[in-house]
Amino acid sequence: MARERIVSGESQREDREPASAARPTPFDAEQQAPAVRPKTLAEYVGQSALIERLTIALEAVKGRGESLEHLLLHGPPGLGKTTLAHVVAEEMGTRAWVTSGPALTKAADLVGTLTRLGQGDILFIDEIHRLPAAVEEYIYPAMEDFKVDFTVDSGMHAKVISLTLKPFTLIGATTRAGMLTQPLRARFGITHHLEYYPREDLVSILQRAATTLSIDAVADEGFDAIATRSRGTPRVALRLLRRVRDFAQVRGTGVVDENAVAAALELERVDELGLDEIDRRYLRVLAEVYDGGPAGLEAIAATMGDDPGTLEDVVEPYLLQIGFLARTPRGRKLTAHGEGWIASHGRS
Repeated sequence: MARERIVSGESQREDREPASAARPTPFDAEQQAPAVRPKTLAEYVGQSALIERLTIALEAVKGRGESLEHLLLHGPPGLGKTTLAHVVAEEMGTRAWVTSGPALTKAADLVGTLTRLGQGDILFIDEIHRLPAAVEEYIYPAMEDFKVDFTVDSGMHAKVISLTLKPFTLIGATTRAGMLTQPLRARFGITHHLEYYPREDLVSILQRAATTLSIDAVADEGFDAIATRSRGTPRVALRLLRRVRDFAQVRGTGVVDENAVAAALELERVDELGLDEIDRRYLRVLAEVYDGGPAGLEAIAATMGDDPGTLEDVVEPYLLQIGFLARTPRGRKLTAHGEGWIASHGRS
């Protein structure tokens, strides 16, 4: 993304490594802080329907001594798709190998990754919708028959080599399930859409994280205030908790309470609804320049000087979630709630 946003669900670490770098990764490898991710299903908060499905499936396959069916997780970023891959590996007593769709640029990258997997290991592919077509074709036999065939040389000297793989579980994660090809989607035994978290679940996540991070001086209203501004996303909630902790330590009384949250997030320019500067600018451009809409995404992006893909993937989902924005056949349009927010906060 062009700018780092504290309220973005996108990971701030660089995922675009070569696929050959796919490796088992520890919890919170991207964070220079104690791991706050849950390690077992019992510790996992939220997504109750998925957790129940996984609990049943894991108990069944462990009883039969098999590997778990391939799992597809789709939904907005920051809701715990990577965490779930690690949790499944922990529950199965195996390792989680992590890579991403854009990193698997050629078939050899995928083959090299697959041959490293041990019995029952988890291969987690983030942004799986961005797998190149040539690579995706090799995944089909690997998922179905645990083998991969590839051709060496060419012409008269061409020959096909078949490699047998150890049974593994592929966990694919995507924020754009509609971009997956039907043949790939059909090969996943379990498919689930992750929902935004309610405030109560975010408070539970923050309470557990505060204990893990040794943040003792937290008032209950502090947890509630952070959860309210977290856009239903655990990753955002944990980032805000760290920023408020720092502010309370340096500029406040050391207690993470409602006043510390308000002051810290005012400094970060995050308001009481979790809107940041780019969200507010989007709403005001749509209200002032396009009279509330409808207006095309490309036109709004050009006016803002931003990338249309960034606005569609990062800004609009939350505005749609809280009912400020509507996508119509003619373009983007402010709803009555969006117009009310503009009226109460001013157009400039």
